[in-house]
Amino acid sequence: MDKQSLTQHWQQLAGKSLGTTDWLLVDQNRIDTFADTTIDHQVIHIDPDATATKKIGGTIAHGFLSLSLLSYFSAQLTGEHVFQHTVLNYGLNRVRFLTPVPSGSEVRVHLSVQSIEEKPQGVLATMSAEMEIKDSPKPAFVAEKLILILFD
Repeated sequence: MDKQSLTQHWQQLAGKSLGTTDWLLVDQNRIDTFADTTIDHQVIHIDPDATATKKIGGTIAHGFLSLSLLSYFSAQLTGEHVFQHTVLNYGLNRVRFLTPVPSGSEVRVHLSVQSIEEKPQGVLATMSAEMEIKDSPKPAFVAEKLILILFD
């Protein structure tokens, strides 16, 4: 797909939902692995018997673990729109962690395209992302994610 067609395609998506992903289990093993990878071993994440953990009802995922899953979830919803182009994570404008994700929860993401901006090297898409926790009235987080789809 040429530069103009790619730009037009994404401009047509501005203001629209890309949909909702499948559910993903955030179990204690995933949390422990993230703790080891990031060297963040706070008891509320890894020790179900700690007093602090018991006060909050059990271990919870790291906020950055939840946020890091955004790349995985985004690929589910943007794959058909990038047409084999290189896609770069361009950053985040806003992130708010609203509800902790308890170990054993299932989460999924709702993604919408807020705006599109053509850059010399590609199309910059600003997206609204919300991570839902199954059976929770409030989302885990809301974020404004940016991706850069590079021209060939």
